[in-house]
Amino acid sequence: MIYSIGITGSTGSLGQVILKKFKNYKIKRFKGDIRDREEVFNWILKNKIKVIIHLAAVVPIKVVNENKKKAKDVNFVGTKNVVDAAIKNNVSWFFFSSTSHVYKSSRKPISEKFFKEPISFYGKTKLMAEEYIIKNFKKKKIKFCIGRIFSTTNKNQKKNYLVPDLKRKIKVSKKKIILKNLNHFRDFISMEDISEIVFLLWKKKYQGILNLGSGKSIFLKDIAIKISQKFKKRIYFKDNKIATYLIANIKKLKKIYKKNPNKSLEKMIF
Repeated sequence: MIYSIGITGSTGSLGQVILKKFKNYKIKRFKGDIRDREEVFNWILKNKIKVIIHLAAVVPIKVVNENKKKAKDVNFVGTKNVVDAAIKNNVSWFFFSSTSHVYKSSRKPISEKFFKEPISFYGKTKLMAEEYIIKNFKKKKIKFCIGRIFSTTNKNQKKNYLVPDLKRKIKVSKKKIILKNLNHFRDFISMEDISEIVFLLWKKKYQGILNLGSGKSIFLKDIAIKISQKFKKRIYFKDNKIATYLIANIKKLKKIYKKNPNKSLEKMIF
């Protein structure tokens, strides 16, 4: 049987990397408005899509907080549309890109069973989507995988994300550079690793929830320092919030992905 692999959110930085990984397969990209239910249903039916990689979302925290209604409509209602259409067309496997933001901050590495207490409104919208996926796909016995991506970046990542915004501000500023709210610890995994993992998960038709991270802690101030050294600029920090920690426990991931996600931060951002 010939079928298509459907990908939403393919214009994003991660979407572009995943598209390259799947370049030898029959791919159908969703190019419409994920909030348009009829458009989503027609896309899946017309293209005989049986595998869905759902990446479409409003992600940057700043953008989410500026328009919470739109973020909820895209991240939750849009996902609901894709899930309902997938069920109607009896897809064989579904991947959902979720986030570490569904978890509560913890100094210890976070496992998939860790307490869910979103640290941002973005995380809340993703957790709502997760709950809808789990409830409805289990009922219909459709295989699905939820990949909780911790942090990621690359040199082509678009504005409104932490790393490209830091690079831009540090590079072009001619005044005293004061950076706020960077006293946090995050876990960065490269987009190339994520794309390889998603490809492997599809091949195995893996089912369940999986942390996608490196298992390593990176202090956000250290990212700013690396960038400032690259552009030979002096920076100053102003901490205005309590530190948060989102570091992945990747024991489950290691059983599936035999490689060690260890691409250096410098290679991700420069």
